[in-house]
Amino acid sequence: MAPAAFKKPPQAPPVFIGTAASIVKDTERLIERSRTLQDQIVASVKQEHASFEEVVLPMAHDEASSSLESHILVFYQAVSAEKAVRDASTEADKLIDDFSIESNMREDLYKLVDAAFDKKEGLDPESQRLLEKERKEYIRNGLSLPAGSKRDRFKEIKKRLSQISIQFQKNLNEENGGLWFTNEELEGVPEDVLSTLMKGDGTNEGKLRLTFKYPDLFPTLKYAKNPITRQKVFIDNENKSNQNVPLFKEAVLLRDEAARLLGYPNHAAFKIEDKMAKTPATVDEFLGDLRKRLAKGGAKEKEILQKLKEEDLQSRGKEKSFDGHYFVWDHRYYSRLQLERDYQLDQQKVAEYFPLQTTLSAMLRIFEELLGLVFVEITTEDRSAISPSGKGEDIVWHPDVQVFSVWDDDGEGQAFVGYLYTDLHPRDGKYGHAANFNLSPGFLYPNGTRRYPATALVCNFSKPGPKKPSLLKHDEVVTLFHELGHGIHDLVSKTKYARFHGTSVVQDFVEAPSQMLENWCWTPSQLKALSQHYSTLSPEYLASWKEQAAGQAQPSEKIPDELIENLIKTKHVNDALFTLRQLHFGIFDMAVHEPKTHEELEKTDCTELYNRLRTEITCLDGPEVLGMGNDWGHGQATFGHLIGGYDAGYYGYLSSQVYSMDMFYSVFAKDPMNAKEGRRYRHAVLEKGGSQDEMKSLEDFLGRKPSSDAFYRELGLA
Repeated sequence: MAPAAFKKPPQAPPVFIGTAASIVKDTERLIERSRTLQDQIVASVKQEHASFEEVVLPMAHDEASSSLESHILVFYQAVSAEKAVRDASTEADKLIDDFSIESNMREDLYKLVDAAFDKKEGLDPESQRLLEKERKEYIRNGLSLPAGSKRDRFKEIKKRLSQISIQFQKNLNEENGGLWFTNEELEGVPEDVLSTLMKGDGTNEGKLRLTFKYPDLFPTLKYAKNPITRQKVFIDNENKSNQNVPLFKEAVLLRDEAARLLGYPNHAAFKIEDKMAKTPATVDEFLGDLRKRLAKGGAKEKEILQKLKEEDLQSRGKEKSFDGHYFVWDHRYYSRLQLERDYQLDQQKVAEYFPLQTTLSAMLRIFEELLGLVFVEITTEDRSAISPSGKGEDIVWHPDVQVFSVWDDDGEGQAFVGYLYTDLHPRDGKYGHAANFNLSPGFLYPNGTRRYPATALVCNFSKPGPKKPSLLKHDEVVTLFHELGHGIHDLVSKTKYARFHGTSVVQDFVEAPSQMLENWCWTPSQLKALSQHYSTLSPEYLASWKEQAAGQAQPSEKIPDELIENLIKTKHVNDALFTLRQLHFGIFDMAVHEPKTHEELEKTDCTELYNRLRTEITCLDGPEVLGMGNDWGHGQATFGHLIGGYDAGYYGYLSSQVYSMDMFYSVFAKDPMNAKEGRRYRHAVLEKGGSQDEMKSLEDFLGRKPSSDAFYRELGLA
């Protein structure tokens, strides 16, 4: 039951009662309302009288009001258990995108916004920022082109790119492929994983079906002793969404064509212009320099792992199968073996201390202490009391979902903050990675009262079994904390306009707050606080632990210091190879979005380029050394980031670490739980969202311009 002070939030949570029939109708209603407003503005405001208040402000209020429904209408495609609902949500997404393109290409509205901009009215900083962004948006959507064939072609391209993006992600979400293996072929894979796999019948009698969902895929690549099994899983995973291959090529060609229509040399120049990096040259220099610095370290790490592979095969009497290669499908397996051999780190043992639910609760306590928040889970009995429909089941979209009301603590004034949702296990048709989704933004209503946000963590951790809860490997603990960091950013943001709420910041900064928080998962005191051995959760779990413990004494409730010490020693193991993998993605992204000419891009084989760059950059051998050429797999077709908004932006995962490391080592490294600094961070960085220039937020917090020293030091490259 919720504490009395936090029993009744001042704002009801959103409801998730959309049906296949209602979703498109509701979307059409929202679009019609917005279109009517735009028509009214054009009809009633003359250019010479155009002002922010008469033109931009009504559209900003409409955008905010519509987002309370539209974000949820398109969210269903990522999470609904019903295919018909997901399909309707996908259609809603298409309708909203088409209308957005139509709106952003209305010359009559642009002329009014431009006239308001020219007035120089002396607006407050956030309103001025909105006006400038709005005006720039029209220009970047083709209104700098003369009316006629070029502008028409630009609009056609924008609409097609929207369709491609939606279809590409839908293909990934709906992917349900898999492979049948015998128990022998899966030797080494933990029983916890095997017990969850579908058992075969008929021609697959005695076999188990492995899907490409993370809880199946990663443990198999980490633990399967048979290299042929790992190879097959890796290659088939790279080919799981090959219907996306032509969509990817079409998208990069259309982006390049659109950028050139606007007068840019390529799509990267168009995209990066408004980011912190400003130019592709800055990005290319950063990525190229990092690649050079890491090449030697990557080669050395590979040499150690290749030697380990040779020794492992010898110890199993398979020395004749060693061919001198260290393959990409070997990497997770031998990295894990290296941690066990050289650092006495058994990741399965570590996972026993991180049951999903207790770890999540402990993470929320960290944010409570650090940022001055209170999280109250809204359990079944309380849901009906706050549901707008009176039905508790209406405020979640699936029975797996947890919902929390979030509040300021006593020191921050006990005000309501918003709603946090978690949806943590895989199911058919669900978004397959880990991400944070805004369900409704925060903003100020015209009367000055605040609308509070709602945000959702959508992840794919293993489901609880009959004898064990869902247990997180340490890298999954980091993932959960990272995504929760995005959720917190979304919750504590306080902006005037919905446009700037939460994580609506430039792409090469958006990851920095969450990346900074990952450091808490490598801090001894916080690892201790996050941990609780699953055998201490219930008598049933204790009994099941004893079944496989072979008479050992029950583990301590908290993770032992020795295990923490061994874990922390591994933080930088194979850092160079990991970062080179990120560089492969970032450099490929820039390569397809920065061609010298459009004709060059037309001739580019994206599959060949993706695989060749992986070989050249990552130090790891692939099927090409087995004579399979560079068309054995189509990794770019599974790469949702490059179609879903990170185009010419993937470098941001690396460049934002410059800011995240600088913030952590300058402010938090000595005392990660310093509440005073935590609250300062909340108010100076997170609260601002995108309402001011991100560099200003960063410099205000650091008290100086950012430095890359901590980033290079962390990678051992200082």
